[in-house]
Amino acid sequence: MHCFQTERIGTPIGDMILVARDGVLLLFEFEDASDRVERELRLRFGEAKMEPASNPFGLSARVRDYFSGDVHAIDQILTDGGGSSFEQKVWSELRRIPPGTTTSYGELAKRIGNPNGMRAVGLANGRNPIAIVVPCHRVIGKDGSMTGYGGGLVRKEWLLRHEGALLL
Repeated sequence: MHCFQTERIGTPIGDMILVARDGVLLLFEFEDASDRVERELRLRFGEAKMEPASNPFGLSARVRDYFSGDVHAIDQILTDGGGSSFEQKVWSELRRIPPGTTTSYGELAKRIGNPNGMRAVGLANGRNPIAIVVPCHRVIGKDGSMTGYGGGLVRKEWLLRHEGALLL
């Protein structure tokens, strides 16, 4: 059985749950989606024991730095969301979207070599278990519109403003 370290982190957009193992971030979810946390971890990694920790592997401090204004503090965090090889490919490409910028599902599909795979990219984006660090919030509609976000559009807009992608 795996042993995961977990911490609840207060953020300006709601409490979040961080789950890590061996210095790698496995899950970072809004607490109001906590019903998904254990189910997702079990599906992706098997049975695990969750142990509360303070600043596991220094990850919580980096997340707090991000929310304090250093939007690059999370850039080098190692992640493993599990998932299929396609999902991992999409999530890896999400990490290449710099703070302060956005892209569309179509552009993301092109970047991974599947220009007609916008829907599949959208589904993989929606299954991302590592909010903010794997920045699915940086994906918007082709026309610049706000599109769905698991944490809600208000949070998505806050994150994009925080990173400088939205000026209002």
